[in-house]
Amino acid sequence: MKLLLSALALVVVATTARAQVGHLPQNSPFRDVETSQELTFFGGRYSAGQDLINVAPQGGPMFGLRYEKHVGGPASLMVRWSHVNSERFPIDPTKTGSAAQLGKKSVSLNLYDINLAINLTGEKSFHHIVPVVNLGAGVATCGCTVEPDPYKFGTPFAFSFGGGLRYVPGGRFQLRVDLNDYLYQLKYPTQYYVIPTGGTAAAVPAKQSRSFWKNNGALTLGASVLFFR
Repeated sequence: MKLLLSALALVVVATTARAQVGHLPQNSPFRDVETSQELTFFGGRYSAGQDLINVAPQGGPMFGLRYEKHVGGPASLMVRWSHVNSERFPIDPTKTGSAAQLGKKSVSLNLYDINLAINLTGEKSFHHIVPVVNLGAGVATCGCTVEPDPYKFGTPFAFSFGGGLRYVPGGRFQLRVDLNDYLYQLKYPTQYYVIPTGGTAAAVPAKQSRSFWKNNGALTLGASVLFFR
């Protein structure tokens, strides 16, 4: 019994000591994030991964919308649409040399994805900052058709993952910065590998396979409206 009482006394002393070195609620660096939903407009830069002959959509200015809803604990469900003012360099595979180059063309790339987002500080901010990570999937689309180039972008499945920082000063507004990656597959048409009369195959290096996956980065800044407690 004496041993048990001694142990309880030590627990009380330790708890009291921790309370003394802790923070009063009004002085704590942690603050509750009291809203459950957010709508964010963002803009930034999309950096396309390597495409050896530049026929796929390239990097460019990016903007979009994201909606996020708290689903429990540190987790939120995020739906996002991103638009990229891109460009590509189509080719005519029936010709050789400079005659095969059709010049630079402006195209529109759109990315749609659904992600699970995790607040690394739970349902609180730390000095008004909330670090986040996200993982999800969606599709990419592009109005990329340029005649007589046979290349078709299609609607490839795209994985998305990344992270960022939310600045939550209190009230109904927040700022955020995010770094994300979109991983999708590209496919070159078979015509690119046909040798035209008096020349060589369109422009595809021998080491380049017909289909391949590539990473595409995006750095964005956003402003959010927060609503519903």
